[in-house]
Amino acid sequence: MQVVSDVPVGVFLSGGIDSSSLVGILSRNGVRPSTFSIVFREADYSEAEFSRAVAQHFHADHHEITVAQSDFFAAIDPALGAMDLPTIDGINTYFVSEQTRAAGVKVVLSGLGGDEMFAGYSSFRTVPRMERFSTTWNHMPGAVRSPLVNTFAALAPSSDQNRKLTALGRNGGGAAHPYFLSRMVFTPEQQNALLSGMKTNSAALVRAEKPLTESLGRAQSLDPVNRVSYLEARCYMLNTLLRDSDFMSMAHGLEVRVPLIDHRLARQILALPGSWKLDSGTPKPLLVRALNGQLPEKIVHRQKRGFTLPFEHWLRDALRPVIEESLSKIGDGVLGTLIDERAARDVWKDFIEGRTSWSRPWSLYVLQRWCQQHLAN
Repeated sequence: MQVVSDVPVGVFLSGGIDSSSLVGILSRNGVRPSTFSIVFREADYSEAEFSRAVAQHFHADHHEITVAQSDFFAAIDPALGAMDLPTIDGINTYFVSEQTRAAGVKVVLSGLGGDEMFAGYSSFRTVPRMERFSTTWNHMPGAVRSPLVNTFAALAPSSDQNRKLTALGRNGGGAAHPYFLSRMVFTPEQQNALLSGMKTNSAALVRAEKPLTESLGRAQSLDPVNRVSYLEARCYMLNTLLRDSDFMSMAHGLEVRVPLIDHRLARQILALPGSWKLDSGTPKPLLVRALNGQLPEKIVHRQKRGFTLPFEHWLRDALRPVIEESLSKIGDGVLGTLIDERAARDVWKDFIEGRTSWSRPWSLYVLQRWCQQHLAN
């Protein structure tokens, strides 16, 4: 049903399980798909080996889009211009959509949603553990918890994970559920530092959190794995992945279809026990087994990376002066009364010294540049 179209339908192929499964299903049904993959010139980040293997295995009409630093830099401002809201994701989709549309393709299938439906994220294991920890931890006396968490915060190496563990020990960081803490870019403590000059508007915070608490309420009756699946789908996937894919692809007049979250399939998958979706030996076992061994072993058991750009490398290399200059001026313009400049510089310092991931300074950079483009006047 997803390939019904008046024009040829292509497939975004990263070489991971989700997109490879789409190619396999089409091939099994007598369709030779046209596949499109991003190939990085930085070999450490390129997934060409895997996407080529899948394309060859299923005899696809394969197209590779080579991306270099200069291509990425040239696309930053147009991609920001396509955003109705600032987001740190989606530029990879902007690249592949632009080149796919240039090849004459107007409709593509994406494996988006496979991780949410078939338990592909690490959150499907970590969030249930966080739930169990919180239940046990909260039964301990506060006089015991407070010194323990303070000691951990003082002695543990500074990292994104340890900051979130500290927040979990401090009443979950104020998050309604450990899942929301796991998906935070900045912990509540970091948020307070970055927004130190901003007056708290409790009514606005309640309005902002209402959709999250409503989703949590609907997920409470599910088992731990399916609860994470529902929250990933209704929060991260809905608010980030789908939205970003939509505006980045439509910026080039390309329609992206997402068959792995078709409502009929999603209803069936969410009705299955969560324990069926986790296997210590096989990632996303329900999806892999549904292909009856058609997927190459090197695809099934490869290290999970996702359809991403090598930001870690670029931010430390060619983009470094650009990011540093931007963050040094984040107090100027419309963000001047909102973001604390020193706290923003601290985020960059933490990244350079290996204490935080690239997504934290990149998010501040995107926010700064987006505001300059859209709100300067």
